[in-house]
Amino acid sequence: MKPLWGIRIFCAVVEQKSFVSAARQLGTSPSSATRALQALEEELGAMLLARSSKQVELTMAGEAYYPAARQMLDLQQQAEEELSQQAGAPRGLLRFSAPETLGRELLPAVLSSLADAHAGLRFEVLYSDSILEPIRDKLDFSIRGAFPASSELIGHPLWHYRRHLYASPSYIARHGAPDHPVELPQHRVVIHSAPRVLKAWNFVSSDETVSLNLNAWHRSNSGNGVLDAVRAGMGIARLGDWLAEPLAARGELVRLCPDFRIVSSHGDDPQMHAVFASRGMPRKARLLLDALRQEARTRGFGLHPPR
Repeated sequence: MKPLWGIRIFCAVVEQKSFVSAARQLGTSPSSATRALQALEEELGAMLLARSSKQVELTMAGEAYYPAARQMLDLQQQAEEELSQQAGAPRGLLRFSAPETLGRELLPAVLSSLADAHAGLRFEVLYSDSILEPIRDKLDFSIRGAFPASSELIGHPLWHYRRHLYASPSYIARHGAPDHPVELPQHRVVIHSAPRVLKAWNFVSSDETVSLNLNAWHRSNSGNGVLDAVRAGMGIARLGDWLAEPLAARGELVRLCPDFRIVSSHGDDPQMHAVFASRGMPRKARLLLDALRQEARTRGFGLHPPR
């Protein structure tokens, strides 16, 4: 029997809300899963789950036991990773999420290099600008941009960046370019409408601060959608310099109001970062994130001191 098998069954049933789904996830039968949970409850002397024909719910004892059970499984995974590190090359599946814009070129290049160097590694990437949670969405970690949220998740910084205004040469040829952020209401602004995107645009320069609440001419819930709209000449958008400056260097975009950058309401610059549900970072996850951070550094990302 696998280590902590009854606890693994219990946590899977809680997270899947179904014996059938939990058994399928763990590669066993529903009857075997039921027997394993019953054995765990007998060992503990408490009923952890209340079962009915339609649903499974935590009892008070189950609610008290689940956080510790989840932690035990995380510690077991960490121990197995340590043993794997001693035994040889990293292997297995890494399932994680990342912003859509990371999938344009940067992240696939890193994954390709890692896959060539470590034949036993496999990747499942959920590209999304929505907020995916490691526990709820069954992820090893989640890569996020912008500003780290205050939560119980463990943060792992990758690189800081700055946001500026950008437009295409074709847009500027048709509509002109603002000389100052206060002129933006007279222009076609493209806004990212995903959750946790700043509502107010807070501009700072060496000697001036301007805060604007702008009405969007165009909206998109996708970072790729915003970038492609700007490249097509649809309007002006705020973009991360790590994403936009390579395009500006090729003449595809132009940075506008170059003395200003866009910060949070507290004056902070955004950062690319990863979040975990526990402090035990699997070795293969650390390998990927270290490779991503190094590739970003090689490309010159994060050279600005964070503010």
